[in-house]
Amino acid sequence: MKRRDFVQLAGLGAGAVMLPGQLTGNAIPVEALLAPGMDIAAKKRMADVALNTAKSFGASYADARIGRYLNQYVFTREDKVQNVTNTESFGIGIRVIANGTWGFASTNNVTEDGVKKATEQAIAIAKANAKIQSEPVKLAPVKSLGEVSWKTPLQKDFKEIPVSEKADLLLSANASAMENGANFVNSALFMVNEQKYFASTEGSYIDQDVHRIWPTFGVTAIDRSQGKFKSRQALSAPMGMGYEYMDGLSSEKVESPAGFNLFRKSYDIVEDATLAAKQAKEMLEAKSVEPGKYDLVLEPNHLGLTIHESVGHPLELDRVLGYEANYAGTSFATLDKWKSKNFQYGSDIVNLVADKTQEGSLGAVGYDDEGVACKEWDLVRNGILVNYQAIRDQVHMIDQQESHGCCYSQSWNDVQFQRMPNVSLEPGKEPYSIKEMIKDVEKGIYIAGRGSYSIDQQRYNFQFGGTVFYEIKNGEIGPMLNDVAYQSNTQEFWNSCTKICDASDYRMFGSFFDGKGQPPQISAVSHGSSTTRFNGVNVINTGRNI
Repeated sequence: MKRRDFVQLAGLGAGAVMLPGQLTGNAIPVEALLAPGMDIAAKKRMADVALNTAKSFGASYADARIGRYLNQYVFTREDKVQNVTNTESFGIGIRVIANGTWGFASTNNVTEDGVKKATEQAIAIAKANAKIQSEPVKLAPVKSLGEVSWKTPLQKDFKEIPVSEKADLLLSANASAMENGANFVNSALFMVNEQKYFASTEGSYIDQDVHRIWPTFGVTAIDRSQGKFKSRQALSAPMGMGYEYMDGLSSEKVESPAGFNLFRKSYDIVEDATLAAKQAKEMLEAKSVEPGKYDLVLEPNHLGLTIHESVGHPLELDRVLGYEANYAGTSFATLDKWKSKNFQYGSDIVNLVADKTQEGSLGAVGYDDEGVACKEWDLVRNGILVNYQAIRDQVHMIDQQESHGCCYSQSWNDVQFQRMPNVSLEPGKEPYSIKEMIKDVEKGIYIAGRGSYSIDQQRYNFQFGGTVFYEIKNGEIGPMLNDVAYQSNTQEFWNSCTKICDASDYRMFGSFFDGKGQPPQISAVSHGSSTTRFNGVNVINTGRNI
């Protein structure tokens, strides 16, 4: 599963057969989603079996993660429900350090005997690995937390909402799209609940209950006389929230300069599908963009993907050090640039922060999968590269003593490792609206929603498209455009950033399926920003033959 595949998942009407490992499991009846599962006392007993067994076999450190992963997906097309999928996955993963080396094993046999056998296997793997380990693992210290818990703040648990209500909502969106000019439409709801229990030999016992939701759709309009078609994807963002995200509260909307609503902490899928049909029809008649230099006004649901690829990935320390080279490339943001303390990643108004605490974000948790309390930290401050993303066994490589709290595993049967936290662009400090930004642009393009993208192995040279494009001329929004993509490199692009709207416009983009590692794992991550302007960016026409 590649990162870009999340754009296409709305078409998975056949069900969950193509979903990444984290989002699959054993099929269960819908009522089983509400079953309580193993109680916390039993989890602690099983975790202690793992920790005590590891120590008895000579481990200097051990942690255990007991995970119950519940998922529900609803797929529709036009006036039909194509599939409803409910899955559960449950087991324990045990990670140890023996002879200075990591070992990991897992089992779905969460009994005393099963846990002991898995722990012994992890110890054996660590000792075998130690024979070729050139340098022992060095862990940054972490505070012993005792027994603590954390839960996604939510008003409506998706598991308690009838499937019929979810299906009816999707079908209502489909119907409205069809009534407003769409020829085809499919829609889907992805809902995830991670029930995770972490324990370590350092004295932490952490119980977490994490919820995520992603509504999405694809609309297609056809001009049969000209043999053309245009499609428009949803402008929703997946969120770390409960089912209340689907309430579509008007107070949580922001009006775009093109005259339609964008969504912040709630989402009206019927409204968005209605607009999508109208915009897809408009695209059939829209003019093709003239290539050249433009000032770009990028709304957050679009800019989030650019942040993800040009900031989030290149500042992962393991990628910087070359550990990801075989799977996903390296990074231009090498250690010498960070050590110089003056590498100009962006203009002086660019402040990019990493965090796993932002409420409503996909990455929001209280503690990472190493038992580290999550926090916020700077990556780029006043345009200067100041830090990376690193976990307990990495931070000493950049002369730091504290993990950033961004370790994650997609499930109990996968080992945890460094994953991208939420990476976001801070809003402007002075009051500045989208309308004011548009008035300041003589020749530009307003882009909303994510689209196709391409970026090189070092996360430097790139090309990004979008969902909808509008011409800006002499401070006014003009007609819709087609065939727009912009090209730049990471440093040039972020140094062309000249204006950022204030916090009243701040919204999040999200990816449910960010891939990394071998064997590959996925994670969910959000990227926040306000609408932002970039001056003099090269725009190409993707519809012309070269």
